[in-house]
Amino acid sequence: MSKISTCLWFATDAEEAVRHYTSLIPGSGIEYVLRSPGPWPGGQAGEVILITFTLDGQQYQALNGGNAADYGTAASISVSCADQAEVDRLWAALTANGGQEVACGWLRDRWGVPWQIVPEALPRLLADPDPAVSARVFQAMQTMVKLDVATLERAAAGG
Repeated sequence: MSKISTCLWFATDAEEAVRHYTSLIPGSGIEYVLRSPGPWPGGQAGEVILITFTLDGQQYQALNGGNAADYGTAASISVSCADQAEVDRLWAALTANGGQEVACGWLRDRWGVPWQIVPEALPRLLADPDPAVSARVFQAMQTMVKLDVATLERAAAGG
């Protein structure tokens, strides 16, 4: 177990969220579920208090705090996607059932957790040694909500 992990706050449905997240990202799983031995401010005996889980080996915690929390926009879970198919799959699953599209590859899932769904092509194209290529890719990205690899590559090529 790592000394450092991100803890996500949920009202009462941390377990549902964690099962959803771990089903989406290969190499993920639930490591530990702590259930309350008695009544507590967030719920009743036997209910989940804390879950330790991994997303592709990165450790997280999910806490049932009894009331909803606002995640703000200063932090997000960023996923590097191999291709457009992976971007599309994760985007659809995370925006389903009340999730919200934001901009430039950002979304909020139905629990309000911010995510960045980023194709591996984006940082590669943005790092092109030709500043004109990088500028075109950046400009194209700014017009998108869900990132589109083909459009980014066309922008890089000048089209």
